[in-house]
Amino acid sequence: MTALAAASNMPDSKYTKPVILSRCTLDTKEAQWKRLVKTTYRDPNGVQRTWESAEMQTRPANSDFDGVSIVATLNKPTGPELVLLKQYRPALDKVVIEIPGGLIDPGESAEQCAVRELKEETGFVGEVERISRTLFNCEYLNLCISLWELYLGFTRKEIDDLTAPGFCNNNFKLAYVNVDLSLPENQNPSPELEEEEFIEVFTLPIKSLFSEIKRLEKEGFAIETRVVALAEGLELARKWSL
Repeated sequence: MTALAAASNMPDSKYTKPVILSRCTLDTKEAQWKRLVKTTYRDPNGVQRTWESAEMQTRPANSDFDGVSIVATLNKPTGPELVLLKQYRPALDKVVIEIPGGLIDPGESAEQCAVRELKEETGFVGEVERISRTLFNCEYLNLCISLWELYLGFTRKEIDDLTAPGFCNNNFKLAYVNVDLSLPENQNPSPELEEEEFIEVFTLPIKSLFSEIKRLEKEGFAIETRVVALAEGLELARKWSL
C-alpha cells in the first residue's frame, strides 16, 4: 500500500476519531440533499401498491445522472495501481475505503466532472479514457451481493450495513481515468478539499486488490461497494483466466 497525499483537513487522521454526538429523525422539510418519496403503482397482477424510497435533490435539471465514480490508475514500473480514499462516513461511523467521485455540477459533462472531482479529492490530474453507461445503485448492488457472500465471506448484516437495494434512485457513471505520473502536475499532488471533507489518499496494486481489501476489512475499515465489485471482477477474471 502506498500513501500519496493526506489532506490538510486531517493532520492527525491516524489518532483522532470523529465522535457521533446525536442521532435524530430528520424532518423532510429540513433535508438539503435527499427527499423521501412515496410511489403508488400497479403490480403485474393488477394490485395497487405503494413503495417508499429516497431521491437525490442535487441532480441538475438537464442531467440524467447524479455524478461519477472514478477508477483512476497509475501506471508504475511495478504494475498498475488503483487510487483509493480513506474517508470517514458519519452514517456508518466508520472510515470507508472508496474510489474517488462526486456529484455533477450544472452544465458539466461526465468527463469534466471526473477530471474535476479527481483533482479536488486527490490532487491528481488525469485523462478520461472511457465513461460507462449509467449505473443504478439498486441494480448494481443486487448484482454484487451474491458475489460478496460466496467469495468474500461477508455476512448478511455486513452487507446490509453497506447497501440499500430498492432504497433510492441514485445513479452514476463510472469514469476510467489514467494518471500520467511523468507530468509535473502529478509529482506532488495536493487535494482541494471542502472544509467538511476528511480524506486520505493511497494506492493499491491492482494485481493484489482482492487480498488487500480483505486485509483492510479485517482491520476495521468499511469497504465501499464499487471497490468490492472491482476486486471481485479482477479476481474472477484471474480465476477463470479471462
